[in-house]
Amino acid sequence: MQLHARHYRTGEPIQISVVGDLIGSVTESDRPAEDLPWVAPAFFDPQINGYGGVWFSSDDITPRAVLEALKPSFSFGVTRLFPTLITASHETLKSGFLAIRRACDMEPWANELVAGCHLEGPFISSEDGPRGAHPAPHVRAASWDEFQELQDTSGGRIRLVTLAPEVEGAIEFIRKAVSSDVAIAIGHTAATTDQIKAAVDAGASLSTHLGNGAHQMLPRHPNYIWDQLADDRLMASIIADGFHLPDSVLKCVLATKGTDNVMLTCDASGLAGCDPGEYDINGVGVSVAADKRISMLESSELLAGSGASTLDCVRYLAKSGMASLADTIDMAGQTAARALGVSAYSLTRGQRADLIVFQSSAEEPISIVVTMAAGAIRYSKN
Repeated sequence: MQLHARHYRTGEPIQISVVGDLIGSVTESDRPAEDLPWVAPAFFDPQINGYGGVWFSSDDITPRAVLEALKPSFSFGVTRLFPTLITASHETLKSGFLAIRRACDMEPWANELVAGCHLEGPFISSEDGPRGAHPAPHVRAASWDEFQELQDTSGGRIRLVTLAPEVEGAIEFIRKAVSSDVAIAIGHTAATTDQIKAAVDAGASLSTHLGNGAHQMLPRHPNYIWDQLADDRLMASIIADGFHLPDSVLKCVLATKGTDNVMLTCDASGLAGCDPGEYDINGVGVSVAADKRISMLESSELLAGSGASTLDCVRYLAKSGMASLADTIDMAGQTAARALGVSAYSLTRGQRADLIVFQSSAEEPISIVVTMAAGAIRYSKN
């Protein structure tokens, strides 16, 4: 297969030869640049909770439901992701990881798409605010034995754990996880400065959706957002959907960490892709708006998860002018991959052919035409 397009960074017309599942060659194209679309490495999102009414952390989830929730990812330019399971009972978490494992065994495309799994909780703060929408009855102390059972159930797929440094057993858990090649992110926390430092010293390397999962009111300083922002050893993930963080906060995170140390996640909830309306999620009333904003029915100013896609976040950040489109694309792919020990694909010979072909304009920075995963076209606009 031969693909002619403009390189997303240089704008130069290139010809990409795809041989099997790999890029066979990248050479100069003889076609006029103005006649060509753009090409870039596809996206990798490390925090996807579900889609279309399917939640990965559900006790009745099936492998077929997992596959149905995964399929739409290609239309958003995502060819790798971490299905994310949030705080729940031990049995519910086991059910979710087992369903994901079986789905990957059933379909090769799903096994390629699922680059690992993300366990977000249950070892998080029990306080209102930092706990976010995670169910309070299932918040608990960090347990390496419990994690090992979940890891075995997943088939060794858990690559990332988000926890709060202040919970009982957290620091020892971090040490054991890092020594087992499992990345640790700080999130849903009310930790003190010393507790955050202890977690980073133990090996925590990432802040999960920095600025969210926090109290509505914080001390001016110090506080756990400043502490994480200031620690150069921590990379940060952000939800750039226009709802979770104001532009001023996004700009400060990007300026402080630098685009090389910030990754984009949409943190899509199981309600992403659902029609606008009111929903009951485990006894909690939630509203999905036409603009994809998801909020609590009882307090509409409080968000209840994300309805955005990774593509939505790339569009929002690129259109804001806070980062170039090329940098934004890398934040939605290569940066996360590098941070989490996943292959960071690029437009070079020998790399897996995970590509997006897109159109770009001032009004619409990125509109995906084709998504290719491992050399196979998984989405086409036409």
